[in-house]
Amino acid sequence: MTTYFLLFYHFFKTGLFSIGGGLATLPFLYNISDVTGWYTYDELANMLAVSESTPGAIGINMATYVGYTVGGVPGTLLATLSEVAPGIVVILIIARFLDRFRGSRIVDSAFYGLRPASVGLIASIGITVGRIVLLNAGWTAADGLAALLNYKSLILAVLVLAGTIRFKNLNPIVFIAISAAAGILFSF
Repeated sequence: MTTYFLLFYHFFKTGLFSIGGGLATLPFLYNISDVTGWYTYDELANMLAVSESTPGAIGINMATYVGYTVGGVPGTLLATLSEVAPGIVVILIIARFLDRFRGSRIVDSAFYGLRPASVGLIASIGITVGRIVLLNAGWTAADGLAALLNYKSLILAVLVLAGTIRFKNLNPIVFIAISAAAGILFSF
């Protein structure tokens, strides 16, 4: 029962405060990992990869994934609904009062202030995920500087980045499929 309460609490809080979309949920997910120990950062990176490559919002996919991992089907339902509920409530409240506050300088300023906060949260997670994926976790100075980088991941990241820049009209599924195939082929 405690696990289900914690799932509800953590994902309701995540849904309430992760302003800026699915990637903004990642700092909360790292915090959940630290507080509960339900998953490691490496497992979180794998969850993110699965959530990014499946249809739907990243935050909701992550809540579903964690909920299932921790509490089976009931955990899935609870975590997913807990993640979504605050957004639904906030949208209903905003819709109710939107006409009254339309054009308000204070509301416009508040929303403008939320933009850099979202960028900061997403950039922070980008750096954290990049560190997990591109650097070898168990590295020590004794291993030498060459052992610090995970060269396979770095090369794949550069190739995918170059491919997305060069072939920007190509469907992202192509890049996901190529990356999955490379992971299998080169034993990531």
